[in-house]
Amino acid sequence: MTQTTSPPTASRAWLVDLLLLGALWGASFLFMRIGAAEFGALPTAAVRVGIAMLCLLPLMFLRGQWPAFKQHWKPALGIGVLNSGLPFAFFAFGLLTLNSGLAAVINATVPMFGALVAWGWFKDRPDGSRILGLVIGFAGVAMLAGRTAGFHSGADEGAARWAIAACLAACICYAFSANLTRKYLSGVPVMATAAGSQVGATLALALPAAWLWPAQMPSVKAWLALVAVGTACTGLAYVLFFRLIERAGPARALTVTFLVPVFALFYGAVFLGERITQWMLVCALVIVCGVALSTGLVKLGRRRVAAG
Repeated sequence: MTQTTSPPTASRAWLVDLLLLGALWGASFLFMRIGAAEFGALPTAAVRVGIAMLCLLPLMFLRGQWPAFKQHWKPALGIGVLNSGLPFAFFAFGLLTLNSGLAAVINATVPMFGALVAWGWFKDRPDGSRILGLVIGFAGVAMLAGRTAGFHSGADEGAARWAIAACLAACICYAFSANLTRKYLSGVPVMATAAGSQVGATLALALPAAWLWPAQMPSVKAWLALVAVGTACTGLAYVLFFRLIERAGPARALTVTFLVPVFALFYGAVFLGERITQWMLVCALVIVCGVALSTGLVKLGRRRVAAG
C-alpha cells in the first residue's frame, strides 16, 4: 500500500514568508521611530499607509483582482482601519517615548490577545496551560511598565505608561483584525485584501493627518524612512501577511511576533545605538513564554500516575 505525502517544500513554504515578514516588520519600528520624531504620530501612520496604497493598487489591477475587491470592499476597508490605520498610529505615538526594540517586545503580545479574542468571540475556551500563559504574558508587560529601561532619555513615568498603553492598544487591534480577516476575507485573493486594507486605512487617517501635519517640513531622512516603511514594511509585508493567513491560518501567522523583537532589537542597537538592558531581555523572555503557552504552541505536560 503506497502512502502519499505532500512535498516538504510545499508544506513548509509558509516558513519563508514568516521569516521575511519578521525581518520586514522588525525594521518598521526603526523607520517609524525616525519618521515619528519629525512627522508626529498620525501623519507618520497616514504617510505609511498612503505609500503602501500607491504601491499595492497598481499590482491589484495588474493581477486582475479588482473584481474581488469590489465584491469584498466593505470588510477590506474596515479591517484595514483596524489592521493598519489605528495600530500604526498607536505605535508611532508610543515610539515618541519608547525605543524601537521595546515597542517590538510589546508587539510580541499580539498572539496572546488573539487567544483572548478567539476565546470571547469564537468560544475557543483555553485550557489551564493557555490560561497560565495569559497570566505570565501580562505579568511580563507589567514588569516592562514598571521600569524605564528602553525609554528615551528624559521621558517621565506618565509619558512612558501612556506609550506602553498605546502599543498594547495596537496589539489588541491586530488581534481583532486577524480574526476578522479569518471570518470575512477567507478565500479572497491576497492582493485585493492587502490593497483594500491600505485604502481603508488611508481614508480613515487622511483628514486627522492633514490637521496635525507638522508646520516645519520634515527632513529627507524622515521622508526616506517613511518611504521604506510604506513600501517594504507595509506594502510587501501585508501581501506576505495575508498570504500567510491563507497558507498557515491566523494562529500561525500571528507567531511572526516572536521574530519581530529579535530583528527590531538588532536593528535598533546597530543603527540607532539603542541600549539593550538585561531587564528588557528578561521581560521579553517572560512575554514570549506567556505567548507560547497562551497560543498553545507549548503545552504543560500532565503527570501520569502509574497503577501499582
